[in-house]
Amino acid sequence: MSEFTEQGWSLLSTMMRRLPPSEATGLRTGARHRLAQLYGPADLVVLGLGVTIGAGIFSIAGTQAATTAGPGVLLSFMIAGIACLLSALCYAELSSTMPTSGTAYTFAYVIFGEVWAWVIGWALLLELQLAAAVVARVWAIYAAQFLTDFGIRLPYPDVFSDGFALFILVLLTAIVSLGAHIGLRALWVIVGAKLLAILAVLVVGAFHIKAANFGNFFVEARPSPTPPDTVLEVILGQSQTFGWFGVFAAASAISFAYIGFDLVTTAAEETVNARRAVPKGVIRSLVIATVIYLGVAIVMIGMVPYTRISTDAPLAGAFRTAGVDWMVHVIDIGAVLGLTTVILVLLVGQTRVMFAMARDGLLPRGLATISRRFHTPSRVTWVIGGIAMLMAQFVPVFTLQELVVLGALFAYLFVAIGVIMMRRRLPDLERGFTVPLSPWLPGLSIVATVWLMVNLRALTWGWFALWMAVGLLAYLLYGKRHSVLAAQVKGRGRHRR
Repeated sequence: MSEFTEQGWSLLSTMMRRLPPSEATGLRTGARHRLAQLYGPADLVVLGLGVTIGAGIFSIAGTQAATTAGPGVLLSFMIAGIACLLSALCYAELSSTMPTSGTAYTFAYVIFGEVWAWVIGWALLLELQLAAAVVARVWAIYAAQFLTDFGIRLPYPDVFSDGFALFILVLLTAIVSLGAHIGLRALWVIVGAKLLAILAVLVVGAFHIKAANFGNFFVEARPSPTPPDTVLEVILGQSQTFGWFGVFAAASAISFAYIGFDLVTTAAEETVNARRAVPKGVIRSLVIATVIYLGVAIVMIGMVPYTRISTDAPLAGAFRTAGVDWMVHVIDIGAVLGLTTVILVLLVGQTRVMFAMARDGLLPRGLATISRRFHTPSRVTWVIGGIAMLMAQFVPVFTLQELVVLGALFAYLFVAIGVIMMRRRLPDLERGFTVPLSPWLPGLSIVATVWLMVNLRALTWGWFALWMAVGLLAYLLYGKRHSVLAAQVKGRGRHRR
């Protein structure tokens, strides 16, 4: 019993052990290294647009309109955008206070303590690693569709799909490992090209909008043909589509499209004047992405009645219905380019989070090594890329993709709580940005995030709980024993004696 009690007190003291703010952004002895600064304000906006605007921009509005919300999906986009903007404001304040690669992981380390930092970091690893594998598989599907639409038939579609997913992951992992300058230049070019494709969709589609398609804005609610499977539906004992319930349910699904804006904060350590530049980059990229998504949604709903939208290829089908078949090729190109930048930014963000955790000793510190030749954490980049390649090939990632959303929302929740807690515990820290109307706006962010979370499937929550249990075991077996902060605290205790 005494041994059990001692272990309990040991875990409690570890939970209370917080990283000093000065050490969150400063160099420490051992494995901590500083990454070179190269990002400017415009680069951060491109980074944000690179990850938030993917192939979903050409499909999600049509799919949700046809199955869940009708024309009211336009309100769903606004609701999801506002919910994510509230979270972005919280990220902006914390990143302006602690401009470091670890993003929500480091924020939690300073505000809540080491165990909670590990929990958030473990959730981020799940989100980003699984997202890279999922998006690579989707990229392969769109790449194959692109060739098919140009009349090129693939003899073995499944083999080519596996090969395409492997190809894009190897290529982008190599680009990230060769240096941030190379990755940033590639990102600028590809984001510019996909924005041109989206502009073409908006301009050409605007000439085929019919006001009558917006007429029945609120479709009457009806029972869903599928049994209750989200947490909220299980609690209510029923599931519905359309009506206000459908509008809010679609907002939860649409939030998946916006997820990734927080990855801008992973570049904080590499940003010039990060305290001011990073908050602007986070907020501006999310606002621009929301406007673009809403614009494409208006075109989508305006071109075809929601009852006639094809759920397989909503926007492409709309242009075919309008007789503008050549736009299908533009959409294919835009989708492939959009997914390329999403994978690229996911690999960059994942690298920086794992790099930060390794610097702190919670993961093997060898992963925090900076390449002398390329000045990047190339070792951890190839580890992450390799895991993504294996997952894309051998794991049924599409059945687990909702875990990406839950992992992100879990971090959003802690960031919003963190703003409130940091105002009380560390009121004198320098801030380049402050959330207005605190604690009310962070509190509203907490409510919005919880709402989005309960609209995810109960099965997803079960898988997430299993992942977190494995993570806690990994921390107890490795992270707790190798923590740099724990060694420093222990060393200071010996010095006092």
